[in-house]
Amino acid sequence: MSQWAGGRPRRISEDDEAFIVATATTRPRTLGQPFTRWSLRKLADYLAHNTGARRVRVGRERLRELLHKHEITFQRTKTWKETNDPDAEAKLARIEEVTTLFPDRVFAFDEFGPLTIRLHAGASWTAAGHPDRLPGNYHKLHGVRQFHACYSVGDDTMWGVVRRRKSAGNTLAALKSIRAARPDSAPVYVILDNLSAHKGKQIRAWAGRNRVELCFTPTYSSWANPIVRHDAA
Repeated sequence: MSQWAGGRPRRISEDDEAFIVATATTRPRTLGQPFTRWSLRKLADYLAHNTGARRVRVGRERLRELLHKHEITFQRTKTWKETNDPDAEAKLARIEEVTTLFPDRVFAFDEFGPLTIRLHAGASWTAAGHPDRLPGNYHKLHGVRQFHACYSVGDDTMWGVVRRRKSAGNTLAALKSIRAARPDSAPVYVILDNLSAHKGKQIRAWAGRNRVELCFTPTYSSWANPIVRHDAA
């Protein structure tokens, strides 16, 4: 009895699919191509005409379906730097401990910047062939600013002040505003990075007198500071 179920025979085998996925996830320059990333057109063309042992002819829409099937998506490259802090594990453990046990008394601090006033492109009705233009370069006529931000983990609220620069004095002012947010005598915990302006003698002395524990993130581990997720907000 015939087992034929009808339909056109499959043209792309499992080995072909594996080759497509392997090629899509390999940098084009590694394969001798003169560009930095694949488009569907470039990938389909390489699969069909490469000088290797396997060639696969596939249309762009079918290629899109195969990449989706294997959960291959176009993503921006992000940088990552491994911490070299010898106390990294202890610092991360302390941050996790205080955020778990005392979330209502945990705060985070960081400076966002440099910030500057600049023009941003928009949209408008204008005469055909005469779009509004913005200069590619701009002058920082008013200098730059730093937003000194404080974040309450338990309340999920943020406040801050725009300053001309980073400094120990501005850091201390921010820490005092955090202490004022919990005007009782119980300790508070502030997560911040290892910038020298965050850890001077005056700041450490004030923190000791006012029951403020400074929980420093490990070097190259800004992701451990819960305020960083709001940086681009």
